[in-house]
Amino acid sequence: MNRLVLSAQLVQRAALRYTPAGLPALNLVLEHRSEVSQEGQPRKVSLEIKALAIGQMAGVMGAMALGSETRFAGFLANARNGRGLLFHITEVEPVPG
Repeated sequence: MNRLVLSAQLVQRAALRYTPAGLPALNLVLEHRSEVSQEGQPRKVSLEIKALAIGQMAGVMGAMALGSETRFAGFLANARNGRGLLFHITEVEPVPG
C-alpha cells in the first residue's frame, strides 16, 4: 500500500497551472517538525517535501493560508524529472489546536 499521512505546514505554493488533460494543478512545499522516540531516545525530526495537488484539491490548496498546520494524506510517486519523490495530496484536514 502506498499511503502517506503527514501533519505539516504549507510553506510554499506555486502559481496555478493546468495539466495536458486540462486539470488544475498546484506545486507545493510542505514543512514538518516534530519529536519522535527512536530506540527509547527522543529525536527531533524536520523535513521539507515537495507536493502536488490536482483537480478539486488544487482549489482547496489554493485557498489555504500559508503556515496553516494541516494533516495531509495521499501517496508518493517519483517526480517527473526522476529526481526524488513527490507527495500527491488527495485529502486535507485541519489539525485541532
